[in-house]
Amino acid sequence: MSNDSWRDAAPTRRDTIKYGGAALGGGLLAGCTDNVGYSGADTEGNYSVTMAPVGTVEFEEAPERVVHYFPDYGDMAVALGHGDSVLSMGLPSRFHTTHYEELDGVSVDAESLTRLSDNGIDRELFYELDGDLHLIDPQWLINNSAFKLEESDIEEVGNTVAPFIGNTIFRRTDEWHDYRYYTLYEAFEKVAKIYQEQERFTQLKQFHDDVLADVQADLPPADDRPNALLTFAAANEPEAFYPYRVSDQGTNKKQFRDLGITDALADTGIEGLSTTERGQIDYETMLEVDPDSILIRGHENKSRAEFEDTVLAFMKDHGTASELTAVQNDMVFRGGPIYSGPLHHLFLLERYATGYFPETYSEELFDREELAAIVTGEE
Repeated sequence: MSNDSWRDAAPTRRDTIKYGGAALGGGLLAGCTDNVGYSGADTEGNYSVTMAPVGTVEFEEAPERVVHYFPDYGDMAVALGHGDSVLSMGLPSRFHTTHYEELDGVSVDAESLTRLSDNGIDRELFYELDGDLHLIDPQWLINNSAFKLEESDIEEVGNTVAPFIGNTIFRRTDEWHDYRYYTLYEAFEKVAKIYQEQERFTQLKQFHDDVLADVQADLPPADDRPNALLTFAAANEPEAFYPYRVSDQGTNKKQFRDLGITDALADTGIEGLSTTERGQIDYETMLEVDPDSILIRGHENKSRAEFEDTVLAFMKDHGTASELTAVQNDMVFRGGPIYSGPLHHLFLLERYATGYFPETYSEELFDREELAAIVTGEE
């Protein structure tokens, strides 16, 4: 993986992907690097990508077998036409793929994905998957005690199987994440460089920018936009909720920020869910806040009607929940996926624009055929 030989076996395809000298010199997991841009090609056909916390990874060709944990990065691979490269997910059930059904020619075989996290993560699984690249933030793996992985495990896998690169972007509440964050499209651009799909990325970003500009041009005045309490509670009859902060700049709140939905927990002192913060709130606490709207994650496998017939129906019959303004006004929604990539985001933007502002947005907000043509390369 470096200029030094770490094994005697003949070079394999994954030997064409290696850590750059800066990353090796400071240790694989040394933390944030000051050099966060792309490095130019060292020789013809070679290129490198630099991303905190790992640093620089050098490539001779795009990876064909990529180990994933985060569905947001998996969605990026699909968007770039490389869904077939995705080997795994931390929890495949959290890789929501129904939106691909609306894009002709776009799909991913989610059933074939290996589950990484199952009462911990077995280090040997990385050897079995035998990927060309691990598109995973290694600090995420090390700092989640449930995974039961040590830094030495990740060092070994990175140096004897394939490099790690990636950044935890879905939330920004983890104390251990003391290195640079990336926006959705900053991270997406890195992934596009990995796959050598810069032109397709440029087209997708322009598509996103145009859709967002059209939506934001018609938004109601800021004073007429509701606040939201974002939570996680997967039960059909929820009594306790893990709170998130809408104001958190993580990528899974981008659709709410884009629509000007504000944080109902602002100035309450209630912290958002993180690796170490696992506190819950109940209906009494909710009633003290009394948000304009409530977003509940953990129900992405339900339709809107199914959600209303179960979760919302329970809340309407609950002695305390029924007093909430959001419940009385039918402003309780599914909260969206925990991990959302660029294709996810476009559909979520449409879902919440039409849900929050039905008098302004009532139809499809973007052209499915045009988007599918970019993804499939048939534009």
